[in-house]
Amino acid sequence: MPLNIPNLLTLLRIFLIPVFIASFFTEHEHRYLISAFIFWFAAGTDILDGYLARVLNQSTKFGAFLDPVADKVMVGAALVMLSQDYQSVWVTVPAVIMISREIIISALREWMAELGKRGVVAVSNWGKWKTAAQMLAIIALLSRYNEVIIDLGYILLYIATILTITSMVSYLIAAIKAINKEEI
Repeated sequence: MPLNIPNLLTLLRIFLIPVFIASFFTEHEHRYLISAFIFWFAAGTDILDGYLARVLNQSTKFGAFLDPVADKVMVGAALVMLSQDYQSVWVTVPAVIMISREIIISALREWMAELGKRGVVAVSNWGKWKTAAQMLAIIALLSRYNEVIIDLGYILLYIATILTITSMVSYLIAAIKAINKEEI
């Protein structure tokens, strides 16, 4: 396991997951803001580790494996916690859609890799926009700062949900086209 700066940032993000969860469930009066800050910080390390891996030419197979795992666990935990905390179908349905999409696309990427077509389902701009909207929505909803921020969080959550479905459909269509092309 190469311990370069990008991989250390990914490991830091993994370490932050239980800290994030614990901070959310404490009885501290600022628990929402603290957990939102931890999530924001973790999201920042995700952007930074990818940037540094490219700029410093420190991309590794270990990092390529661990980075999306760290992201998916952190986001999945946040979505589950928000569903439990808000206890609203308006949070739970988007959370289920987003978590389901991650499982479906991860399985699709694994399957396409087995077929030698991993690049067909590489990260697209739809996926990047989905991630940005999702991260901002989660931060806003976690913070519970005020009604305006919460409403903004709901709007971003639904934008992220639309982008989640759009990106999933685009990946599935690309995979189907690649498979059909091979079978002809």
